[in-house]
Amino acid sequence: MKKRVLSVLLGVAMVSSLVVGCGSSSSDSSSDDAAAEETEESGDGYKIIVVPKMTNLAWFERMEYGVDQVKDAYAEKGITVEYGGSAEGDGQAEYVEGLIGQGYDAICVVPFDVEALDPILKKAQDEGIKVICHEASTVENMDYDVEAFDTREYGAHLMEKLAELTGGEGEYIQTVGALTSVSHVEEAEGGKTYADENCPGLKMATDLIISDDNADTAYSKVKEALTANPNINAIQCAAMSETPGAARAVKELGLSGKVHIAGTSLVSVCGEYVEDGTVELMSFWDPALAGQAMIELAIATLDGTAAEDIALTTPGYEELTLDGKVFTGSAWIDVDASNVNDEAYDF
Repeated sequence: MKKRVLSVLLGVAMVSSLVVGCGSSSSDSSSDDAAAEETEESGDGYKIIVVPKMTNLAWFERMEYGVDQVKDAYAEKGITVEYGGSAEGDGQAEYVEGLIGQGYDAICVVPFDVEALDPILKKAQDEGIKVICHEASTVENMDYDVEAFDTREYGAHLMEKLAELTGGEGEYIQTVGALTSVSHVEEAEGGKTYADENCPGLKMATDLIISDDNADTAYSKVKEALTANPNINAIQCAAMSETPGAARAVKELGLSGKVHIAGTSLVSVCGEYVEDGTVELMSFWDPALAGQAMIELAIATLDGTAAEDIALTTPGYEELTLDGKVFTGSAWIDVDASNVNDEAYDF
């Protein structure tokens, strides 16, 4: 996939184009109706399920909202769309295995542990079930993966902001949910590559910090790192829960404005830290739209129409780039103190 290093300005421009897709329920429903209309000629009787990494995170509650927004429209076309999963990520593989033999035509899944899930997905494919993934470009046993954007490029985008805030000098740490979370590791790699190539004075202070997708764990480990190393002045966070956890540590240590944070989260989870300036850039993609894009791609795969030139109706995924089995859109959203109170991002 060709490399594109996007500036913060382009990210903001992208936000403007996505407001319709990420805003009110009326705009959601219009895009949802369009997606359903695209499947009018599809074979009736498809049964599709969307499985998140875990069900007990606000990020995936938003994904469930996206699935709920489209399922009635799809039902009118004879397509059953469901959402389900395990409360914790380590139960996901067992949950997915339990879906095999229940009549599903496609499983759309956001893998928590690729190594644990991959053999289960092979079993599903062996039974004729189509497999669509998200946040998991390295899964072997899938038909396609659909990404909101190139994850390394996204990581570079976050680090670019940190380089701007630090003047390209100092030391940084990076947090990821797990080393088996492919998208998180790729984001970190993208950030490190950007720093190495563009900011020789900005060095990585420690190995990747593992949060287990838990805000309290991120808080404890970040606070420990900051206490041990006063030269750290930048933090890049991959998981939604890590950014507020890191912000709490920075704020408690009285380092707001001195230690800069750029990471993934949602306004509902991290907005207070963006408002007070502790988090200077929060980026995300709308998991509701990601869920809808997986469903659209699953239907196209079942219909046999998934191809390099496919265009989905889901905002941010209208123009896709295909590299191997991975479709990539252009769907990240940047939020800072200037737009954190925008109703479009109130989820």
